Amino acid sequence: MILGVGVAVAAAAGAAHGAFHRNSPIFGAPITHLPRGRGELAVALTFDDGPNPDATPRILDALGQRGVHATFFVLGRHADRWPELVARIAAEGHAIGNHGWHHRKLHLKSPAYVRDDLARGTSSIEKASGVHPRLFRAPHGFRSPWVTWIARSLGQRTVGWSLGVWDTDLPGADVIAERTVEGARPGSILLPHDGDGYDINGDRTQTAEAVPMIVDRLHERGYRFDLLTTAA
Repeated sequence: MILGVGVAVAAAAGAAHGAFHRNSPIFGAPITHLPRGRGELAVALTFDDGPNPDATPRILDALGQRGVHATFFVLGRHADRWPELVARIAAEGHAIGNHGWHHRKLHLKSPAYVRDDLARGTSSIEKASGVHPRLFRAPHGFRSPWVTWIARSLGQRTVGWSLGVWDTDLPGADVIAERTVEGARPGSILLPHDGDGYDINGDRTQTAEAVPMIVDRLHERGYRFDLLTTAA
């Protein structure tokens, strides 16, 4: 009896870890860091929930001025609204990943719902940019046993992250920059946001203001910025 309870508790704990931890391997191992061998001081800058007409162009301007490339996990419904921004992201050499279409938490959604959401997001990105996304990031990192498998069937590796900087709380550009720079480690996948997954008009200008500070300060510390790849 005690053994049975222990097994059940362990199974529940494992399922919770798989559903809610962005880097859990339980429901399929995601990319969690840059591959070793790229150099000790390399990080990947990634953005979720965009594009956004106020923040994304400013972020692209700042990155372009500094010769830095990032990975943008684009929402399909935002790509449909601002396709020219998705096209610009691709044209300027950044990587584009799929963030689904709706930005709804997927851990309790059916396989049919997950496939539809990911496929719609993929289609919107392709229509806007001509690029097939090879990477996928689940909203909030929440997954079920079939999310990573469905992404794989669409030709997309699932990506987690090392450092979320909570820029969505709008703490101010200086705080966003400080959290990112101080939290960065060799191989880190950094996660600020260039859009709002719930409010299409959400304000991400603080993040846009923070990006130049983040890049300049990490460059001063000897870091370079690498794109994510499916080999990570």
